[in-house]
Amino acid sequence: MPAAPCRPLEFHKRIRLQEARTLLVARPGDVVGVGHVVGYGSPTQFNREYRRLFGAPPGLDAARLRTTAAAAPPPPPAG
Repeated sequence: MPAAPCRPLEFHKRIRLQEARTLLVARPGDVVGVGHVVGYGSPTQFNREYRRLFGAPPGLDAARLRTTAAAAPPPPPAG
């Protein structure tokens, strides 16, 4: 079954939250700052929307992603 199309505002919100996820992996411990960078004025709203999309609060999700990335094997050399 193909994914249902989403409305423009929903699409924009997903893009912002995906960017936040990327930033949180690179900037551990700066959840409020990352929320502001991607356009959320309210840390509560940022946490709520992030948890709704990714299933975990931002700090916990980012820590899990960092652990998973550290355990992954390195990519093969290019060439």
